[in-house]
Amino acid sequence: MIKFDNSYPGVEQILISDLSKEQNVENVFYNLQADKDSGLYLFSTIGGFWAGNSIWETDNLDLEKMLSMNFLTNFNIAKKFARFVKDSKYGVCGFTSAFTANHPAENKFAYGLSKSALNYLIKSLAIEGAKINLSVFGIVPFIIDTKPNRSWMPDADFSAWIKPDEIGEIVYSFFENYKTISGNILELKVRLKD
Repeated sequence: MIKFDNSYPGVEQILISDLSKEQNVENVFYNLQADKDSGLYLFSTIGGFWAGNSIWETDNLDLEKMLSMNFLTNFNIAKKFARFVKDSKYGVCGFTSAFTANHPAENKFAYGLSKSALNYLIKSLAIEGAKINLSVFGIVPFIIDTKPNRSWMPDADFSAWIKPDEIGEIVYSFFENYKTISGNILELKVRLKD
């Protein structure tokens, strides 16, 4: 684990190499303190993408990699975060899923399956989390306007892609409305042009 100062007062950044390993996630939460007078907020953007093979050409290792990156990492985070919420006033936890989880596409089986498992985790945790005052939601972006995505699809219409700051505003509004959004997974498919 590597810790270093951040430019925001009171914020400590912790870097961990592999969050699919439960002990690594335990290390992230080790020094954190919960208190009955405070709410806790967490938003996970963790995940990875792999596609290109049909189901019958998908290797078990590729499927395991997608499940590890997109589901197991977030499962470990959710589990540890929920334990902290039990000792706090309330908690709000959000996850980044993928459009493919709700809309299967050719040659994206491993990726879509792993994100579908994440969606099931979100909905299940929202049900179980109600007992400990934990609200859980997900966002499902179609294509996010990032440099890597632009380099992969240089001829696309970038104006229709969801901007990272727009996602931030949506997540912030979900945090503000945590009492009414638990269990929801919002699709962000098309951005209207300015």
